[in-house]
Amino acid sequence: MSDDADQKTEEPTARRLKRARDEGQVARSVELSSAAVMLAATLMLFTMGGAWVKLLSSYFAAGFTIDRKVLDTPALLPAAFATQLTHAFLLVLPVMLLTLGVAVLASGAVGGYLFSLSSVLPKLSKLSPISGFKRMFGPNAAVELIKAVFKFLIVSSVLVLLINYHFSELLLLGSMGLKPGLALAGSLIAESALWLTFSLVFIAMIDVPYQRYSFMKRMRMTKQEIRDEMKDMEGQPEVKAQIRRRQREVANSRMMQKVKDADVIITNPEHFAIALSYDPTSDGAPILIAKGADHMAARIREEAKNNSVEIFSSPQLARALYFTTNVDQPIPDALYYAVAQVIAYIFSLGQVRPGVPSMVRPHPKIPESMMFDADGKLISS
Repeated sequence: MSDDADQKTEEPTARRLKRARDEGQVARSVELSSAAVMLAATLMLFTMGGAWVKLLSSYFAAGFTIDRKVLDTPALLPAAFATQLTHAFLLVLPVMLLTLGVAVLASGAVGGYLFSLSSVLPKLSKLSPISGFKRMFGPNAAVELIKAVFKFLIVSSVLVLLINYHFSELLLLGSMGLKPGLALAGSLIAESALWLTFSLVFIAMIDVPYQRYSFMKRMRMTKQEIRDEMKDMEGQPEVKAQIRRRQREVANSRMMQKVKDADVIITNPEHFAIALSYDPTSDGAPILIAKGADHMAARIREEAKNNSVEIFSSPQLARALYFTTNVDQPIPDALYYAVAQVIAYIFSLGQVRPGVPSMVRPHPKIPESMMFDADGKLISS
């Protein structure tokens, strides 16, 4: 088991974390919930403590004051007791609702909010004695024990210090009247709750990062698990489609970078754009270095304009090149003469001199075997 833990050196993937979340496994900090509940209750005690103590004093006094009519009619006693219980319940209800709401909010502050049936369904593995012993004497149990001892020491130390500091006042409570006694008791309780809250917040500040670290450590994967997951994901249709889309994006990006090196762009003029490159010093045919339709054609034309590459409009030639030639491939022999006319014309534009007539713009003729329509179908003669 330790060897398996040593092999889990890789950070968990998003899929691994999602699967764990679906199973109800997220980072949780009980100490954060305790500190948040205690903090909310303490703040409410400080803001409403005075009014709360006054109401409590009146309810307390009313509880020991029994009307003569109630004594003469025992049947009225349950109603009197119910009234006192209702007053007491309404007195603590705001605190109960506040702490309940804060507890719910704080429970999802670390790992988020979720409800998973798999986490509440019975599991046979939890009934195994071996698994039970591992949970009782494993490293997690040791950490929880250390946390419990540490928490006990902090809280008990704070309580002891408070008792020593207010020992004389605690002794006076027995000899004081009801209202001043309750006021003093409320003040002592509020101060004690404040210091206890500080101690719980301190514990939560340590526990929250530890719980996150512990959870991510449990979620770690071996290199083999990551390879297996990648193989599984690559088999999914949506992942394959995403990979193909990404490959097309990379290929198109590389293709667009070659447009600036083209000698001419042959267009449809709107639906197709073909970028050709020709080296006059070689014996090879012109090379198609980029091509595109519709949106990609517009991008090629824009890139050509930005880099001062000549654009030549020839719908039939553009379609013939688009449907017969792949990127980085030489043009077909059947289109060589038509393309040669275009390239010769483009090269002549850069050699125009005063008094020398410029070359007449050609109208390339395409073989009937390469006459395509916009959908790539041969046009019958």
